Amino acid sequence: MGSRAKEILKKLEERIFRGSERLMGMDNRIWARHASPLSVYSRVVTGPLIFFALWSPFWIGWKGVGFIIIAGIWTWLNPRAFPAPKSTDSWATKGVLGERAFLNRKTVPIPDGHLIAARIATGCSILFAIIALYGFITRNFWAAFAGWHGAIIAKIWFVDRCVWLWEEMRAMHPVYTAWDNADWETELLETGHDDKATANI
Repeated sequence: MGSRAKEILKKLEERIFRGSERLMGMDNRIWARHASPLSVYSRVVTGPLIFFALWSPFWIGWKGVGFIIIAGIWTWLNPRAFPAPKSTDSWATKGVLGERAFLNRKTVPIPDGHLIAARIATGCSILFAIIALYGFITRNFWAAFAGWHGAIIAKIWFVDRCVWLWEEMRAMHPVYTAWDNADWETELLETGHDDKATANI
């Protein structure tokens, strides 16, 4: 793959992650709440239910729109619904913190191995999402079902890789150390340079 293509893919990846973060209205307080294991595990458990909500109009017509609205509300509410955890020992909490470290990689660089693994997992999620989209467009239930749940599995894999990443990164910056001690008031602020950051305490 040429350097130009790699640069395009890198920018696309960044826009996908940052776009998702902005769409959900994530800030430091909401990220802290999302780090709750209840937030993470409930999101995983309800993933298949959201699929059936999205598919319901094909079964019951316009009545299914109500289920889609409920699914949308839950998706927005989930990161906000639970209190921030008092401990960061949970796999789920470490996964969310690792995801934050991944998103902050321009400010606090991460090891190349973790970056490659995250990109592979993200690529799998995108591929499965395309399959799911094809299934919805063509009303092919099994294609939509397989693509949707494949994307969920790929996302879980990504979160698991983020746990590994957090184990390496939590002592690499004072803000990360604060988060690892469940100090959720501390924020990471970019200074305009890719290799530096300051804490807002």
